[in-house]
Amino acid sequence: MNRIFLALVFLLASVSLAPAQESPSTAETPVEQYLYVLRLVPRLLEAKNWTAQDNQIVGRHFQRLQSMTEQGTVILAGRTLNPDPSSFGIVIFEAASPDEARRIMEEDPAVKEGIMTSELFPYRVALQRKNPHP
Repeated sequence: MNRIFLALVFLLASVSLAPAQESPSTAETPVEQYLYVLRLVPRLLEAKNWTAQDNQIVGRHFQRLQSMTEQGTVILAGRTLNPDPSSFGIVIFEAASPDEARRIMEEDPAVKEGIMTSELFPYRVALQRKNPHP
């Protein structure tokens, strides 16, 4: 049973949900989806170690993601709520190339200023809820 479920998940993940291709004269630059995983540096796993500067960096990190969401680049961003070393955040977004995706990740203020580590993955959203619960 588990093997059937896993096969179905992999099948769904491999199916492209992109709309039909437009003619070359009107098509936009194709974009791919990516995901980066964020983890706090060990020093920040304890609340007592946070500084005002760390909080400012996280504020800039959030503002940037909020702006990129409004612009349509970020699909989803969030974090786990467990206060231990297994905690992490994710950003799912679109970029025109792997190089652009890496640049977007590396320019995240939390990554650039060294309070979070990051890891980039090519990604494809297979299913997405259309109408959130009321």
